[in-house]
Amino acid sequence: MIEQEGQRLRFVTCGVLRVGGYGSLAARIYRVHQGLSEVIRLHRPRKMAVEDVFMASNPKAALKLGHARGVILLAGMEHGLPLAEFTPLMVKQAVAGYGRASKEQVQRMVRALLNLSACPSADAADALAVAVCGANHPTGWWRAPSDANEADKT
Repeated sequence: MIEQEGQRLRFVTCGVLRVGGYGSLAARIYRVHQGLSEVIRLHRPRKMAVEDVFMASNPKAALKLGHARGVILLAGMEHGLPLAEFTPLMVKQAVAGYGRASKEQVQRMVRALLNLSACPSADAADALAVAVCGANHPTGWWRAPSDANEADKT
């Protein structure tokens, strides 16, 4: 999570929801939803940026990621957050200036952009990079929760 004042970005917090010990897929997905809803209630963000689906070499892993991503979008909509989705290429371009940047390059750029004392973990850097991308994109990318019942016009 980051804050934006004009062009200035400031780190607020980051973390990882660990759901491996919660048994069934349904229980793990429910935990993702609970955990993210708790973070939203605690920090009260004004909008939410999410990384768009990408092609994975393992179909089973991609399906699980899709389930988790669905409840992440649901949590944002439930809390009335405008949502934007960005491809991995867009995120890397926004953060590193190059759409094919390595994970290490993204980590270093996130550290520099947010003035962090150390590089965040790979997962935290990915999430913060999506937030930075969202902060730097025009408002036209954002979909309000009221758009949920409208056809996509883009």
